[in-house]
Amino acid sequence: MIHFMLLMSRQGKVRLAKWYSTYNQKDRARLVKEISPLILSRPLKLCNFIDWKNMKLVYKRYASLYFCCAVDPDDNELAVLEIIHQFVEVLDRYFGNVCELDLIFNFHKAYYILDEMLLAGELQEPSKKQILKVIEAQDLLVENAKMGIEDVS
Repeated sequence: MIHFMLLMSRQGKVRLAKWYSTYNQKDRARLVKEISPLILSRPLKLCNFIDWKNMKLVYKRYASLYFCCAVDPDDNELAVLEIIHQFVEVLDRYFGNVCELDLIFNFHKAYYILDEMLLAGELQEPSKKQILKVIEAQDLLVENAKMGIEDVS
């Protein structure tokens, strides 16, 4: 099970944080403060898995962002890396070559995409096409609501 997913810039700023286990605000801040230097200071040649406390951190760097998941110690690290990669591919298809600014200014869309993929820390929808189809339908509903048009299914 994925306990949380963090997207961090190379400077350590959190761009997206999704928590699937219960943590209070103080614990969340402490976890981010402990994890950020661990991942950011690791050389690129080392593997993308870190045994940390009673969890395993799985991370991957794409351009200027680090995608990090904390999972149970007995979870498959490669499956989690694949989930991270799939999330990046869906973001890439939706935004068209996604960058950090897309996530900053459209964070609600990034959360929505993540919610379509993962449910309670488990992979819910593995199909990129299906995820994009649902997101496009949601965009259409939002556009229609802005224009005052009723549901035209």
